[in-house]
Amino acid sequence: MTMPTDGEADRILQLEEEVQQLKEAVVSHAVVDQAIGVVVVLGRVSPDQGWTVLREVSQHTNVKLRDIAGTIVASGRTGVLPPRIRTELRKALDRLGAPAGPDTTGPGPAAPARPVGPPCVRSAVAGP
Repeated sequence: MTMPTDGEADRILQLEEEVQQLKEAVVSHAVVDQAIGVVVVLGRVSPDQGWTVLREVSQHTNVKLRDIAGTIVASGRTGVLPPRIRTELRKALDRLGAPAGPDTTGPGPAAPARPVGPPCVRSAVAGP
């Protein structure tokens, strides 16, 4: 077996780094997709609108989108959503004209309720 040349060794390191980045991207993509699903259900919006909401929350909080997504997915298990993210999530949904939840003033009882799912998840988005 021959030893790799300097150029080959550099290429091997470069490829190993690429593989690691791709693995991280796959995991990140899965979390973002899950968070879009949470926003779709809780906000009663389309998947495209869910993506828009995540992007806006990320931009308005100056937090990476994958971190916002992870926080939203975790809130489904814990019922805890940081107030800053909850506020920006609520604002982003409001900008889309998502139906009002029971704890907000809406057009009246005929409006469909936004929160669905277990109480801990509903309260994470509705919040105080």
